[in-house]
Amino acid sequence: MQLGSGHPGGSLSIADIVTVLYFDTLNIDEKNPNWEDRDRLVLSKGHCSPALYAALSERGYFPKEELKGFRNITSNLQGHPNMNDVPGVDMSSGSLGQGLSVANGMAISAKLDQKSYRVYCILGDGELEEGQIWEAAMAANQYKLDNLCVIIDNNNLQIDGTIEEVMSSYPIDQKFQSFGFHVIQIDGHDMQQIKQALEQAKNIKGKPTCIIAKTIKGKGVSFMENQAGWHGKAPNQEQYNQAIQELA
Repeated sequence: MQLGSGHPGGSLSIADIVTVLYFDTLNIDEKNPNWEDRDRLVLSKGHCSPALYAALSERGYFPKEELKGFRNITSNLQGHPNMNDVPGVDMSSGSLGQGLSVANGMAISAKLDQKSYRVYCILGDGELEEGQIWEAAMAANQYKLDNLCVIIDNNNLQIDGTIEEVMSSYPIDQKFQSFGFHVIQIDGHDMQQIKQALEQAKNIKGKPTCIIAKTIKGKGVSFMENQAGWHGKAPNQEQYNQAIQELA
């Protein structure tokens, strides 16, 4: 992390999901970021922007060299994504709980305009403690938003500890089912399962889909895995070197 700050744990837990989205699922065009008929992604847990920026740069939305300026005051790549500054970012996010409401609006707009694009929204499991999420879930069912796919990053950890310790949202599957969603549960680090779930979601009619992805916070870095302390801090140089070696 450029300024010794950031959120590596949750960024690593969604890295596989974001990879499948940007290189297999989303109907997008990096040469035309504002294409009206593109699929949309709302990263509601906006503090995990490193995963999003990495995918966007790899896809060709901006040069990879810009990643080195992450969180620098002169960079467009701030800790939370800004749709006005970063090509390919569909919604500015970071205030937890708001993303699903925005995604609903996008999905409703597509319905009203008779557009075929789909809307994806990545939520954190700790974020489900926000009441606005459940108001938005109720609305998604009310308007039969079958062009909406919610993806829950279920790594079971938030800044202050486990989900159960802070404010349990379990059972997540039964809650979303009770709100009228088609629910799919997967291993969020199994590329094939992620791909199949996203394909299944495309074929669900008359209701929104919720994919609950069981993930590991800090996935791929031994000293970060399943450690709540790595929610919002950056590694020192020695830890960084070890992490890069393990992820290579």
